[in-house]
Amino acid sequence: MSIRVTGEELLRWASILCNRRSLWQKCGPRILTSVRDSSSSYLQSPHILSTKQRRSPLAGHPVPVVRYFSEGRISKVGPEETEHLSTEPESLSSTTDYQSTDTLFEQKSKRKTFSKQLMECGSPTDVLDLHVQYSAPHQWISHCLTSMWSTTKKMSDEQQRYELQLMFEHPHFDKLLQMAMKSAGHMRSEDQAFSLMAITKLGVPQQSRVVQTFLRACQEHLNEFDEKSLSVLASSLEQMDNSLNVNALKEGMRLVFEARLPRIKNVLTLQTIMRLLGKDAPLGLKKKVEKKALSMSQQFSLPNCQYMISTMVTMDYCSKPLLNICIKTITENLHTIPFKRMLTVLKSCKALQYRDLTLFNGISDYIASTMDMWSNKQVILCLAVFEELAFCPSALMEAFAERLMASPDALTLRDLLSMLKIYASLNYDLRHFRQQFLDSLTRVLESYLSKMSAPEVLKAVYWLCLLGHFPSAPLEHLLQSNTLDELGTTGSRQERMFKIVDLCLRLDRPPLPQPLTVPPSVLGAPRSTDRPVNPGFSICLRDALGEAERESLQEMVIVENFHIVDGVITKPLPLAEGKCVKEADSPPAESSQRIAVICAPHSAFCYGTSHPRGYLSVKLRHLKVLGYTPLVITEQDLKSLSNEQRAEVLRARIFPENEGADTEQKAE
Repeated sequence: MSIRVTGEELLRWASILCNRRSLWQKCGPRILTSVRDSSSSYLQSPHILSTKQRRSPLAGHPVPVVRYFSEGRISKVGPEETEHLSTEPESLSSTTDYQSTDTLFEQKSKRKTFSKQLMECGSPTDVLDLHVQYSAPHQWISHCLTSMWSTTKKMSDEQQRYELQLMFEHPHFDKLLQMAMKSAGHMRSEDQAFSLMAITKLGVPQQSRVVQTFLRACQEHLNEFDEKSLSVLASSLEQMDNSLNVNALKEGMRLVFEARLPRIKNVLTLQTIMRLLGKDAPLGLKKKVEKKALSMSQQFSLPNCQYMISTMVTMDYCSKPLLNICIKTITENLHTIPFKRMLTVLKSCKALQYRDLTLFNGISDYIASTMDMWSNKQVILCLAVFEELAFCPSALMEAFAERLMASPDALTLRDLLSMLKIYASLNYDLRHFRQQFLDSLTRVLESYLSKMSAPEVLKAVYWLCLLGHFPSAPLEHLLQSNTLDELGTTGSRQERMFKIVDLCLRLDRPPLPQPLTVPPSVLGAPRSTDRPVNPGFSICLRDALGEAERESLQEMVIVENFHIVDGVITKPLPLAEGKCVKEADSPPAESSQRIAVICAPHSAFCYGTSHPRGYLSVKLRHLKVLGYTPLVITEQDLKSLSNEQRAEVLRARIFPENEGADTEQKAE
């Protein structure tokens, strides 16, 4: 026999008794599954199972249980009671309805009061003291944990350590974690995700039972997580160390993410889960993510663009179409971006090996035009990243040099060493105020000499030599016996620095109060003369010279036991028109020209220019002192050309005097 009950009545009865939390959790879902959309729905074959007979929904079996409510309590309805209920459905007491409704209103009022007091808490211990006063359901426990974490975020590091110590010593903290652990399986997915994040952020050990319980609970309910919950869970897992439960949950999230990828609508959710995928994600999945991100690019806000670049670094995946979209937005809004985020964008470009002249010049010009807004530390941090990117921000370097000349004493030792390295590495042309700028830095350096370690003195002198500046005090301090003894056994890097200092003293011949020489003991062994020839460049060079001039070519020449030249071509000097010089009239060195051909990688130049950096600039300077005519060919210039085109380019560079004659012949 069946009972006819309307869906509206059933839902009304359920809402009246929702204050009975334990009963509603057991029965409520079963009531809702029994209500059909139609207002004239029927509840057929009513019967009840005991608690022991009921199966978990996780077991996959349908549970045909229908519960009815009568007189404010659960009634177990069997077949023998069906007739009575079908003829007298009005047996529910209206007085009980009013009492239950009043209880529901009391609960809502209590919840509102609790939420208001929770927002007023200023520390984790305040939240714990408040929680003691209430018997909190699952949702309240999650809110308490989240509030405890959010209050600590606003504190300084010292205050945060103190408050967390008080939190761990609070007698109710362990009880709260025990309640959270027992409630983990009954929480909503969003509460599970936020609780896990809060617990880990508060410093509860990852291997603790409560964290592992939440990890297992998230695994069991992972299919129920929506976009927001997945995003929060991904943020939590990103900061956690690898373990069995963490790795299992990450793998499950990857599967869920890949399945739901086409349906994701929130950009931040996509980015958070991209970070969770990390470097180990399959290349095919990374390409799917890239395609999805490109389809959502119209939704990118400025913070989304900044976050997307660092997310690609986390994934170790460089998508130039995505980068171009993000960089364009960032470049157009530089004046609204905080310095820290701007610096992160530059560091991300370095990690992805991505360079954009418009962005770099835009940041350089923006900081230079607003120099008063930035501290020395901020400008030096920015310059240091530009130096790693091999980009010379001329506007910024000139503006900062003017500031340093006005107040050089504001530089700390660390800042001073950074400045010397940056200006030497980028070989920036200081033009008319070069000497004044270097003298200002030298005075500051001399004031720090007594506090500097031997390696720091060596680096400072090395960078000054690259700049072609030779102050006597730092040089004398470096070459003292006690400084050399402090350096001890020099490594290959220090030997290289000493060799360049030695070459600069011998070839540049700076005017010093007394002659200084670098002892041979710190120079190491000379470079081997048996150097491998660059086969590709050697073939191009020989083809460019032809049969007649090949005898004048020497390959892989080592100059002054240090500088390596790919090829030295000796050719007679061009004679002035109407003059004839015999070989006997002048010595060979004066009647010939030695061209030092160097094939340099593009990293030896400032990005986007042909301006040589660091060591290459010193090498060219020394070759000129020794009477060579340096000719630098970049690998990038020859990369996209055929062998015949490469030979033509090299020949035009080596014999520029023949270029005009060849042009006239072609014209004729």
